[in-house]
Amino acid sequence: MNPVPGRRPRILAAITATAGLLLVAGCSSDGGGGKSTTANGVPLVKAGQLTTCTHLPYPPFQSEIDGKVQGFDVSLIDLVAKNLGVKQDIVDTPFENFKTGAFLNSEQCDLAAAGMTITPERKKNVDFSDPYFNATQAVLVDKKSGLNSLSDVKAKGKKLGAQAQTTGEDYAKKQGFDPVSFESSDAVLSGLRSGQVQAVVIDYPVVQGWLKDKANADAFKVVDNLNTGEQYGFTVKKGNTKLAAAINKAIKDAKADGTYKKLYEKWIGPYDEAAASPSAS
Repeated sequence: MNPVPGRRPRILAAITATAGLLLVAGCSSDGGGGKSTTANGVPLVKAGQLTTCTHLPYPPFQSEIDGKVQGFDVSLIDLVAKNLGVKQDIVDTPFENFKTGAFLNSEQCDLAAAGMTITPERKKNVDFSDPYFNATQAVLVDKKSGLNSLSDVKAKGKKLGAQAQTTGEDYAKKQGFDPVSFESSDAVLSGLRSGQVQAVVIDYPVVQGWLKDKANADAFKVVDNLNTGEQYGFTVKKGNTKLAAAINKAIKDAKADGTYKKLYEKWIGPYDEAAASPSAS
């Protein structure tokens, strides 16, 4: 994803802790640069909060709804924040920062959550949590386009759209396409609606979210579901093993007690155990 020109990062409070948690009981200053440590020994860049970098919008994982940033990723990290006795604050940043770990290294954020695929290239710059979601890529077309597959898009010389700097765009390029790049998932859908492109390739959960809207379901259809072996993970600064362990514990506990399933059904759709149960990498 590319940042929108002139866009500035903004801090958005996520729906997280109760009033009692906001008091941040058990947190103590370590006396260095304002950093604090929770009672569980997890270092935080700002006292009393778990600061999350993301890039908006990317429904159903994170988007602004009724003035609040909400979504599947947000809800999972809320569980981490609750366990640490703090609230979650969300910072909207350019997606390329997630690939380089820039905002983690500069201590502007504790972690990044952005429906991000775990890749060897990204692992060079950041540490990933255990995978929490198996993702596939979907090819969505206008029902009136006469297109029935990704190969059909190429054979008929139609324009394909993708979100910039994502694995979907990478996949399209590897298949010989020169995709039209859009800076956000909303822009991808707008490009399809306006006819700027006749097909798009993007993560299937995003498409699922789009098709919940009747107008979208009436206009568009999925013609390919590409199993690219992708798994999503949250990222932390290299060497931040304590926060990574806290994230992994929250994911594991949520799957064990049914919370994960409830959040999946709320934000993504009918529960798909194959997508929800990736093995640790």
